[in-house]
Amino acid sequence: MAGRRPASLRLCASVALLVVAFSSLTPSSDAYDPLDPNGNITIKWDVIQWTPDGYVAVVSLYNYQQYRHIQAPGWKLGWVWAKKEIIWAMTGGQATEQGDCSKFKSNIPHCCKKDPEVVDLLPGTPYNMQIANCCKGGVLTAWAQDPDNAVASFQVSVGQAGTTNKTVKVPKNFTLKAPGPGYTCGPAKLVKSTKFISPDGRRSTQAHMTWNVTCTYSQFVAQRSPTCCVSLSSFYNDTIVNCPTCSCGCQNNSTAPGSCVEGNSPYLASVVNDPNKKSLAPLVQCTSHMCPIRVHWHVKVNYKEYWRVKITVTNFNYRMNYSQWNLVAQHPNFDNLTTIFSFNYKSLNPYGVINDTAMLWGIKYYNDLLMTAGPDGNVQSELLFRKEPSTFTFQKGWAFPRRVYFNGENCVMPPPDAYPWLPNASPRQSPSALLTFVAVWAALAVLLANA
Repeated sequence: MAGRRPASLRLCASVALLVVAFSSLTPSSDAYDPLDPNGNITIKWDVIQWTPDGYVAVVSLYNYQQYRHIQAPGWKLGWVWAKKEIIWAMTGGQATEQGDCSKFKSNIPHCCKKDPEVVDLLPGTPYNMQIANCCKGGVLTAWAQDPDNAVASFQVSVGQAGTTNKTVKVPKNFTLKAPGPGYTCGPAKLVKSTKFISPDGRRSTQAHMTWNVTCTYSQFVAQRSPTCCVSLSSFYNDTIVNCPTCSCGCQNNSTAPGSCVEGNSPYLASVVNDPNKKSLAPLVQCTSHMCPIRVHWHVKVNYKEYWRVKITVTNFNYRMNYSQWNLVAQHPNFDNLTTIFSFNYKSLNPYGVINDTAMLWGIKYYNDLLMTAGPDGNVQSELLFRKEPSTFTFQKGWAFPRRVYFNGENCVMPPPDAYPWLPNASPRQSPSALLTFVAVWAALAVLLANA
């Protein structure tokens, strides 16, 4: 037919569209997260007062990520001064190094480095060294989980910086560690000055200058291997689908010696408590998957109008308690979630009309702390879903999640062909073949009876 493309070209076009669609759904190194497309950490720098040789600014970090938080030992913010600026004093934070301040004879600055790095102060800091939203040890909660604690601030007095909007230059090359790599920060951009409302709401003031810096996260930049995996089971199949082998590394060659330890080892206590080996690197229990965290999804019960799932999160890391942990799961039946036991729940709708993503986290003072590996190193809950007759099925692995995140990290899922299947999911004879089989046996029985 005229104008119709050859079949080979149509096939190539279809494959190209599939590749584009698939790439848009998978995490990549460009810091795009399909379940939190607008997530970022925004750094706001407000110049609030001029000084004889510079200015005083309030610097705030806003964690606008829905489910990715920064845990202890906390964030570390760095930048490079545009000129020869120094830091005279700080409140609510401190520079990690003073640098060379030898040219100052009497009034010694807080920091003279060209590229300072600043950290938060610890809880319990004296009140005269605090400002609002400071002193949390660098911990920033996720915005959806606890927005009140998703903000951190410190005040800095900058010298040798210029004293007008035209002479002040914005810093360059911002870096954010949390505490390691993973975040990439863009350039500082001058924005409309921030307005501050008085406590009684009757007066507003504004900053002399404001600039913003946006930092986005990439799991690819943060580390070379995943940190969690997913295992599956169901009431209708005795098979337990374990995490894929070597999900987070392998015991033989991909992990450094001493990076895992057997749970029943007599040397376990001495290794974990060795003061000379304090490290952020996980020390995990030796398993086939070698992940610090395993999420188990068990399809537990089938009712007439409902079905129930049990979720268990297990910590295999002997070096870390996970405080204020959270879990994100994607499944089409979350739009009919009826009840959840012993976890907090929030629906995430990154695309508005589709309600298939849930964020789960522990109840404060009950199970918001996931203990280190051992008998107490797990948290669990059950979810009750209402069946949607038009979509519900136990066939072809439909009852299992499409993707799972723990603390914002994408977990390794088993391959779909390994999911527990219904016992009758094996190939069955067609009705016509069955009728033929019955007819043959009936004819044979008649012949035997007449013999």
